[in-house]
Amino acid sequence: MRRVEVILVAAMALSLGGCAPGGKGKPKAVAAAPAPPQPPPPAPAPPPLSIPQTRVDLPAPQPVDPDALATAPPAEPPAPAQPKPLPAPVRRAPPQPPQPKADPAPAPPEPTRPPIQEVLPAEVRRQLQASAARHKAETRTLLTQAQSRRLTGSERSAVARINQFVKLSDDAEQSGDMRSADELAERAHILAKELQSGR
Repeated sequence: MRRVEVILVAAMALSLGGCAPGGKGKPKAVAAAPAPPQPPPPAPAPPPLSIPQTRVDLPAPQPVDPDALATAPPAEPPAPAQPKPLPAPVRRAPPQPPQPKADPAPAPPEPTRPPIQEVLPAEVRRQLQASAARHKAETRTLLTQAQSRRLTGSERSAVARINQFVKLSDDAEQSGDMRSADELAERAHILAKELQSGR
């Protein structure tokens, strides 16, 4: 039994020894927990965009002439006017038509200027001319085939439109505008194909 008492005393001594570190009787000071960080102070308000104007500089008072404040006496009402006799009507001759003024000398007519056209390289011009000629030839072939059958009224007006496009293409080619000549010939060709397909 004695052995158990010795073990208990030793255990108690060890547990009490942990309370007094270093074997000295003074308790060790516990370090205080750091204070939570303080939030930063709020930013100062921005200065106002405009400053109110409180200072007013007025001009020096000016004297007022008392005569300026006096009102004029009311004017006497005018006497009633006597009606004037109406003048006798005057007979006028009917107005003469204006005579045309003869010009001293007619202005000379302004010389006709050629229209402004796109300047094309020779190779591009030849390609457009060949394309326009091909479209017009195919259009004439399609028109010949279409006119061999009986045409309705709308088909006859379509033929007239196609012929108009071909004529405009010829005119553009004569004036040297090959791009327009090709575009007009192509439009005539498209209309001729629509006519042949019966649209």
